[in-house]
Amino acid sequence: MPVFLSSLKKSGHLDQLQITICNVGSRKLGSHDDYTSLGWDVFAPRLTIYGFDADIDACDEANAELEARQINWTEKHIPLALGNSIGESTLYVTKHPMCSSLYPPNEPYLARFGGLPELVNLDFTMEIETTTLDIFCQEEGIKEIDFLQVDVQGADLQVLEGASEILKRSILAVQIEVEFSHLYAKQPLFADVDMYLREKGFTLFDLATSYRVRARSPIHSRVRAGQLLWADAFYFRDLIREDISIPLKTPKQIFKLACIADIMNFPDYALELLEYLTLQYGTDANYNFANNIIESLAQFPGLIQQGLGSLPIVEKIRDRVSGDVQGLLA
Repeated sequence: MPVFLSSLKKSGHLDQLQITICNVGSRKLGSHDDYTSLGWDVFAPRLTIYGFDADIDACDEANAELEARQINWTEKHIPLALGNSIGESTLYVTKHPMCSSLYPPNEPYLARFGGLPELVNLDFTMEIETTTLDIFCQEEGIKEIDFLQVDVQGADLQVLEGASEILKRSILAVQIEVEFSHLYAKQPLFADVDMYLREKGFTLFDLATSYRVRARSPIHSRVRAGQLLWADAFYFRDLIREDISIPLKTPKQIFKLACIADIMNFPDYALELLEYLTLQYGTDANYNFANNIIESLAQFPGLIQQGLGSLPIVEKIRDRVSGDVQGLLA
């Protein structure tokens, strides 16, 4: 749950932002796949979401559902398969369509784990056209994407390779599915994705991991969940490092990064960025977040009991606090 966004919305600070999300592999399987259920609608109406999926029916269903809801942000799902080049590729459609991939399922390996063959084993193949995110953005005149989410079953590195320009130009955070073993034949693994993103200036923050136990084993550990097979990996830029100088290192982009970190449940990073902006650029009211920091920290009874004014981070920004919020520091 975001810590700072409610206060930032109330104070009007979010009015200066336009947030653009790109979701590659955007099939909606439940409420957890809807950005508004995760709180991203706090940025509406200045929120734009582009979803991509090779399944035309899945895109049509998502677009129809959005139209019925009469949303107050821009969101559309586009039936395109994104990769690292323009051309024709084979799509390996699996028993459950959500597991379909540009790589063939590694069925002998999948058979060793419970619950995977009935989802990931091959159903049929079809030929599809692929393009890249960079080409799509160029053709549609899209200059910025702030948050990129990728979940395309083993072909995730291909999507990144086809997005090298927009990654360099604007993307601040990436959530991407990674595999640690070859669930699909000859697919890139976590190490390949991690190296690529680190070379592009991103830092790994966390892994939301998934494990499986052996299919034929009647026993399992109470300590270990099985073998680590895949995870969602969360990457952010570090725009306040002293040793970097890139076009993205601006107060506006650092503020966007703070907001994205907050909504993705990294409030400590969001706070570090908001403090940095307040200290470095706080003479501009657009980047003075002292009141927002105090209001947000005041949500935590333990901090109130400790005394907000005694916190080192509050002491640093105290001279930029104004109005009724000063009473919280008494």
